[in-house]
Amino acid sequence: MPHPKADDRLIVALDVPNALAGLDLASRLGDRVGFYKIGLGMLTGGGLALANELKQDLGKRIFLDMKLFDIGATVEAAVRGIAQYDLDFLTVHGDPHVVRAAKEGAAGKDLKILAVTILTSLDRADLDAALIRPGDIPEIVAERAARAFAAGADGVIASPQEAAMIRALPEAAGRLIVTPGVRPAGAALGDQKRVATPALAIADGADHIVVGRPIWQAEDPAAAAEAVLTELAGV
Repeated sequence: MPHPKADDRLIVALDVPNALAGLDLASRLGDRVGFYKIGLGMLTGGGLALANELKQDLGKRIFLDMKLFDIGATVEAAVRGIAQYDLDFLTVHGDPHVVRAAKEGAAGKDLKILAVTILTSLDRADLDAALIRPGDIPEIVAERAARAFAAGADGVIASPQEAAMIRALPEAAGRLIVTPGVRPAGAALGDQKRVATPALAIADGADHIVVGRPIWQAEDPAAAAEAVLTELAGV
C-alpha cells in the first residue's frame, strides 16, 4: 500500500517514453508519491502493463488518461475492458453521450469517470479554429462541466483557472475536480496556456493536481516532488 504520508492530492504524470522509464521514475519518487497518471503517449510503450504493475505490486493509485471519444457502444466496451484492471480514474471527453456510455462500462467497479471540458492547452483562438461556438472559455467550461455531471460524471478535468467556478456549481457537490496545467512557481509553462500554482489550484476547489514535466524533467525528481508536496502541505 502507499506510504501513509503520501499526499494523493498530487498526481504525477508519467509522460516518459516507456514503461521502464516510468518504473524508474516511480522508484526514484518512492513513498513520496502515491498516485500516477498514465496517458495516451505511453500506450504503445507498455502503459497498461505499467499501470497494472504500479497498482497491483506497488499499491499506487492510477489515473489512466485516455480521453476517450467515440459512439456510445464503443466507449462502453472500451471502458468495460479498462475497468477490469481495477484502476482509479479514467478520462473521457465530456460530451453527455460519451459520459453516459463510460458510466455504463464502469458499472460495478470503483473506476471514476472524469470528463474533459476544454483541454488546458487550448485558448480561444484554438477553439475558433475548431469551430467551437463563441464565448469565453470559463463560461463554456462551466457549461460543459454541468452537462457532464448531469450525465453522471464522477468528476471533471479542468484548468485550475476554472476550478473555483466549477466548484461553485450546484451539480459539483460531491464530485471531483482534477487540474492539469499546474506549474510550481518559476517552472516553465511548456504547452500549457491556462495555469496556476499547486496551492492556488487546491485553494480554488481542485481535489487533485496533475504535475508532469516540472517533476520528471527535473535534475532531481524526488526534490521537485517534495517541493510541490511542501507547497500543498500549506493548504
